[in-house]
Amino acid sequence: MEEYTPYLIYIAIAIVGLVLVFRAARKRKETIVDDDGTTRTTVTRSGGGMGKWVGAGLGFIFGGGIIGAIIGYVIGNLFSGWTETEIKENMGDTAPKRDFNVSLLVLSAAVMKADGTVKRSELDYVKRFFLQNFGQQRAENYIKMLREILNQDYNLYDVGRQVGQYMDYSSRLQLLHYLFGIANADGLVSDAEVNVIESVAGYMGITNSDFESIKAMFVASVDSAYTILEIEPTASDEEVKRAYRDMAKKYHPDLVSHLGDEVREAAEKKLQEVNAAYEQIKKQRGMA
Repeated sequence: MEEYTPYLIYIAIAIVGLVLVFRAARKRKETIVDDDGTTRTTVTRSGGGMGKWVGAGLGFIFGGGIIGAIIGYVIGNLFSGWTETEIKENMGDTAPKRDFNVSLLVLSAAVMKADGTVKRSELDYVKRFFLQNFGQQRAENYIKMLREILNQDYNLYDVGRQVGQYMDYSSRLQLLHYLFGIANADGLVSDAEVNVIESVAGYMGITNSDFESIKAMFVASVDSAYTILEIEPTASDEEVKRAYRDMAKKYHPDLVSHLGDEVREAAEKKLQEVNAAYEQIKKQRGMA
């Protein structure tokens, strides 16, 4: 009996996880709304199936926690025939890559649902990002997973806390930058979206100054350039230079190179924003 104990534990955890994570009915609706408010797509689907239960169990074994349950459930529902090799090929060949990509999917869904509707512009932005960074096949699979996750309810606090526990800080900052990109896909970051992202940032352990810095890259204000560099407009020229050096180090793309070339390239946008903010302040002050 002892030899079967570990497997029984995994099964028990998976079942508990499903109860805690998912409260969706068998029939669910997905509505995509254009930016002008026109409803474009409504899809009704039936849930269920042994693949979901098996997938959730695999999620706990290979991913762990609530995020492992979510992605395991989704993989079991959509790709029940996937082998462990196929999972790694699609989700990442290392644990950090899989952690980042799975968290990206789950938190993207939370931001997209923040204002009560999933906008076409947001979905298109995500599609373009996946296509540019992960290739055609993986992008198609990720969109399928995202649609499935959008139909589920889960505890955002638990997701954020788990990300904060297992993901390094630089990767969390990159994740936060991407979430603001989704919110800004329609050209306007709503208060509801900011509130969700701020909550996620707090759950993940992101400092308020870092949150405000990345927010300022998407939500303009009079002092955005200073906020990006995490300083006050009253800072001296030397403090401005020092802040720029510090932020350039903090947002350097090499810090997320372990997540793959695609994420490193996406991270370069943060550094570009830091450079632009610094140049703006230099111009305003006539600094050399």
